[in-house]
Amino acid sequence: MDIAKYIEDGKATLGVEFGSTRIKGVLIDEKGTPIASGSYEWENRLENGIWTYPLEEVWTGLAACYADLTKDVREKYQVTITQLKSIGVSAMMHGYLAFDQEGKLLAPFRTWRNTITQEASEKLTDIFHFHIPQRWSIAHFYQAMLNREEHVSQVAFFTTLAGYVHWILTGEKVLGIGDASGMFPIDSTINDYDQKMLDQFDAAAAAEGYTVNIRALMPKCLVAGEDAGSLTEQGAALLDQSGNLKAGARFCPPEGDAGTGMAATNSVGKRTGNVSAGTSIFSMIVLDEAMKELHEEIDMVTTPDGAPVAMVHCNNGTSDLNAWVGLFGEFAKAAGIEMDTGKLFGTLYNEALGGDPDCGGLLTYGFFSGEHNVGMEEGRPLVIRRPDDRFNLANFMRSNLLTSFGILGIGNEILRKEHVRIDRITGHGGLFKTPVVGQKLLAACMNAPVAVMETAGEGGAWGIALLAAYLTDKAEGQSLADYLENNIFGGNTGTSIDPDPEDVKGFEAFMERYKKCLPVERAAIDSLKE
Repeated sequence: MDIAKYIEDGKATLGVEFGSTRIKGVLIDEKGTPIASGSYEWENRLENGIWTYPLEEVWTGLAACYADLTKDVREKYQVTITQLKSIGVSAMMHGYLAFDQEGKLLAPFRTWRNTITQEASEKLTDIFHFHIPQRWSIAHFYQAMLNREEHVSQVAFFTTLAGYVHWILTGEKVLGIGDASGMFPIDSTINDYDQKMLDQFDAAAAAEGYTVNIRALMPKCLVAGEDAGSLTEQGAALLDQSGNLKAGARFCPPEGDAGTGMAATNSVGKRTGNVSAGTSIFSMIVLDEAMKELHEEIDMVTTPDGAPVAMVHCNNGTSDLNAWVGLFGEFAKAAGIEMDTGKLFGTLYNEALGGDPDCGGLLTYGFFSGEHNVGMEEGRPLVIRRPDDRFNLANFMRSNLLTSFGILGIGNEILRKEHVRIDRITGHGGLFKTPVVGQKLLAACMNAPVAVMETAGEGGAWGIALLAAYLTDKAEGQSLADYLENNIFGGNTGTSIDPDPEDVKGFEAFMERYKKCLPVERAAIDSLKE
């Protein structure tokens, strides 16, 4: 295929994902192969106790990311993008972006990382008899009611980050069902918000003195393959500040990073699962049917086409691990040793494989922010050891890697007890860029084989590009699972590693210490206040 002509003819598909530390754009061809990419680095801020990003940076970052991508296209193919066939937007799930009737932002963007809605989470969980995590949009909205925040009475629309960007680019207030399932509970039998719970919420709001129709305040729920609008002229100008891009590209429903991870790992079919490992870490297991019992450690969400999913979400993934790698990088530089980032991470990660299975008694908590599943509303990164523990580099790095899977281990213990069946788990995200290490340790955590594909590092931008391609390229009646299997992956399930029994026993011993020492983390939070 002549890729230059393919791009010139406006046949390429674009996926953009707003991740925790990077906005990434990926351009793909008709086979789903990435042909160009661009990115923009950004970072959340803790302002007045709220983890947030300024909305101005959403747009400067998007434009910079797209400009970087078009530069890549020019350098590789000597052409300019003037038209795109389809576009998809994805972002970090959950959070709270509230607007008034004129589209004015009413409160700072509250991201998934905030653990400031415990009262709302507990009350809504009791009302619905359905677990409502603190990071869900409805928890943020209800907490604002409980706090008597002035902006609540002015809310005309609230959504997620992906829903917001999609709305501004297309004019459509819609959301993919996977991302919508991080706003409000979904009824997978009708692929829409749960009507009984909508009514229950309106009654709960009335009890607090607010008259609302909650359905009217949230975006319309769409499933993968449904048309979600087109790029407007205003949207094209925001995306491409050079003015070369024309309006008209079709949009798939905007999705969250959990949904794009499922697409990127071919994990939308029943009994498949994936683990996304980056700033946050979460596992997604597609169920045969929705779980009957309520477990506060398990979030019930959906695939991009509406199937029920058991999600175990950890607010804290590799942030503290990355900080330690950065510290060792500073030492290398001070010692006059030049190491690029890939070699630095690879060297330290591989060192962990030489550590004791239980990390020699060492324990770390990489809590940059709170973790609802263990009752921590804030985070304090910690290193804990006894004088006679085997304190060496291998055990230290292994401990920092294993603690990234700590909350995941707690949640997946529950799934095993509930006899949830898993045929295949696929890992993706930054932690898996170093071959074998993260895969081997995750297999110990899950006590199941873990596969990684060559595309593991492509991440959610590629996943949402695949969902955008499904919108325009699917055959009549072709399910999302069939499209991914037949058109994109062709039976490729990646390279799999089975759990090592000694690693499994070591992880279990590590987790016993992890759970027993949680009071130490609690004391650090209480003792070290802002």
